[in-house]
Amino acid sequence: MSGNYATETVPAEAAGIARAAEVLRRGGLVALPTETVYGLAARADSEAAVRRVYAAKGRPGFNPLIVHLQNVGEAARYAHMPPAALELAERFWPGPLTLVVRRRDDAGLAPSVTAGLATVALRVPAHPVMQAVLAATDLPLAAPSANRSGFVSPTTAPHVEATLAGRIDLILDGGQPCARGIESTILAVRDNGAIEELRPGPISLDDLPALAAPRMERPIEAPGQLASHYAPGKPVRLNATKVAPDDFVIGFGAVAGDCTLSKSGDLAEAAARLYACLHLGAASDKPRIAVAPIPDCGIGAAINDRLRRAATAPD
Repeated sequence: MSGNYATETVPAEAAGIARAAEVLRRGGLVALPTETVYGLAARADSEAAVRRVYAAKGRPGFNPLIVHLQNVGEAARYAHMPPAALELAERFWPGPLTLVVRRRDDAGLAPSVTAGLATVALRVPAHPVMQAVLAATDLPLAAPSANRSGFVSPTTAPHVEATLAGRIDLILDGGQPCARGIESTILAVRDNGAIEELRPGPISLDDLPALAAPRMERPIEAPGQLASHYAPGKPVRLNATKVAPDDFVIGFGAVAGDCTLSKSGDLAEAAARLYACLHLGAASDKPRIAVAPIPDCGIGAAINDRLRRAATAPD
């Protein structure tokens, strides 16, 4: 598929948003910023458009996509929303939370969006550019991360260009790195009100003390559940307190590095900088990446989840 597209990059201003909406309405692919990472958007009601997303990313067909909506009210058009899901949506939407709920039979979504499952993953994003594009198209948009499948997620437009130039129609450049820096938290809400964490993210279980059950290993039901993911293409060693001269060191707190997640030990800053540091490590001439210890609390659990998957060699 490489080379089939002449990929445009335009600023995320009024003209660029109008151009993105035009491309999406006709079934094209647009990378654009969200508050988490850059997403690769396609209209979620078109099987042909959704299949282009899978092809551009080289994404396995069993890995479902997240459908992005303008507001909480739209969710009932596509899914059965039990009270617990509505409570979470009212509390955290718009924002970096994805809810996996039972899909409506008349949802009108492309079958590939849900990978043939009876559930659908829904999110209302907070980023003004994504919200503007959703409003301009008045369509549900499927939007996984805008990178080749399995590689480091993008938080800037140049990150998108590095793996998807020539494979998609348009990149909307938001001008700034994505604020949150890691993908959304994914919670599955069952019809009986049970809640399970499928992927940790910016909203941690610490924010939901009485709601969410511990994360469980289940068949692929949402993005980010593959054991090997977010890979920089070279070995990654975690919890590194001793490093070699030819290690690319990603530091944190008192541990300095070639790239530092947060000198002050701020986990939110570390999450926002995680993928940028992994991209720099991947591009360096050093053969290995060593990562300083990261506390496994709050959003640190999500950071460590991404790092463990980055350190896992594919089968």
